[in-house]
Amino acid sequence: MTYVVTESCIKCKYTDCVDVCPVDCFHEGPNFLVIDPDECIDCTLCVAECPVEAIFAEDDVPEDQRAFTALNAELAKTWKVIIERKESPADADEWAKVKDKRALLER
Repeated sequence: MTYVVTESCIKCKYTDCVDVCPVDCFHEGPNFLVIDPDECIDCTLCVAECPVEAIFAEDDVPEDQRAFTALNAELAKTWKVIIERKESPADADEWAKVKDKRALLER
C-alpha cells in the first residue's frame, strides 16, 4: 500500500511532509505535491505532518478523491523530487479552507 496526496494540497503546498519522509518519495509541481507509489515505504510519517490533511493511505482515499491515486503515480514520473522543506506560498492558509480545487491543479 502507498500513500496519496489529495486535492487539499492544491495551492497550499505545505512541505512539512517532505521533511519527515525517509525515502524522498515526494515530487513537486507548480502548486501541488505528489507521492511516488514506487518509492513510498508506507511509513505513515507524512500523514501527521500535513496541516491540511491531504495525505491518505491508498485504501483510505475518500471516494471523491480516488482519481488522485493515479494522478500521483502519473505526475511523480515527470515532476522533480523534493527532499527538503520549502516555504509555503504566501496565500497557502487562505487556500487551505477552499474546497473543489481540482481544476486549479497546474501540471
